[in-house]
Amino acid sequence: MSFAQMTYRESLRDIEACLRSRCHQLYHLGFRSSICRSTLAEANEKRDWRIYADLAQLLMDKARALYRQHPLEIDLQETVYAFDSTTIDLSLSVFPWAWAQQGKSAVKLHTLLDLHGSIPTFLQISAGRSHDVNLLSSLPVEPGAFYLLDRGYLDFGQPYWLHQTPAYFIIRAKRNLRFARYTSQPRVEDSGLRSDQIGRLVYAPSRRKYPDKLRRIHYFDTESKQAFIFLTNHLWLPALTIAQLYKMRWQVELFFKWIKQHLRIKAFYGTSYNAVRTQIWIAICVYVLIAIVKKELNLPHSLHSILQVLSVSAFEKIPIYQLLTSPTSQTYETPSRNQLKLWDL
Repeated sequence: MSFAQMTYRESLRDIEACLRSRCHQLYHLGFRSSICRSTLAEANEKRDWRIYADLAQLLMDKARALYRQHPLEIDLQETVYAFDSTTIDLSLSVFPWAWAQQGKSAVKLHTLLDLHGSIPTFLQISAGRSHDVNLLSSLPVEPGAFYLLDRGYLDFGQPYWLHQTPAYFIIRAKRNLRFARYTSQPRVEDSGLRSDQIGRLVYAPSRRKYPDKLRRIHYFDTESKQAFIFLTNHLWLPALTIAQLYKMRWQVELFFKWIKQHLRIKAFYGTSYNAVRTQIWIAICVYVLIAIVKKELNLPHSLHSILQVLSVSAFEKIPIYQLLTSPTSQTYETPSRNQLKLWDL
């Protein structure tokens, strides 16, 4: 299944045909018999997906240790996480167990991304109809870390739980937020900062969920021509740093875009609950393995470039570092005058 992810196989029949064409090399990879699509289908159906989830967690822990010193875009000692979800659409007629809404099926991939190297630290797959805010209480919270959240997670009860951990959160406010200002910080001219205020929530149900002080920052992004209002429980970090931190939340969107474009998680080899989760977790394992290879070998290549090289070299008996190191181009001169030329330059 990892071979299928790296080489963009489209079906179990496709996997079977490609592996059988390399039957003389499969023994060295641990295969003791021929590959049959019925065997793969049965494994997708019956082999518990939690095996691959546990393996992915081990790989993520290893990758995080390697990228722990990877610099952020801003000078900050604390760990910064971005939490968001992406929806993977499915066909209702083929995946009826994943019903999300009228006429549609889907699953959601909830991801907590460590921005030191864009390494996922927590993933959970849920039904498409589940609300994102319900997953916030499942997060492994690190005291003193920053958590960047979209306004879909603004329930105030969950951010207050982060506040009591204690951890810091930065979240976009909704337009109808009612906020009582107590104090204001001076604005920085020509910086995009419109206001920096400390106060409390006014709406009674919201205030019962979050009774402590909050900081509201109004920032105008001159590049996108959009105004943003952020809420945070960090009361002394510079307001522009808060805005820059939230801008880094976009890395989790890039992570979702990368795995959807370069790995196979939008079309599935099986239709069961177990098969879908197995395929997604194996895709995450491949992503993290590529990130580990890049860091351990100190490669300048992008993750996409490494994946492309591995996709055409899956059966090459060459050390990975040698495979991924660009050889010096050579021009071979031949003395033969019988060599034909296609073009006369």
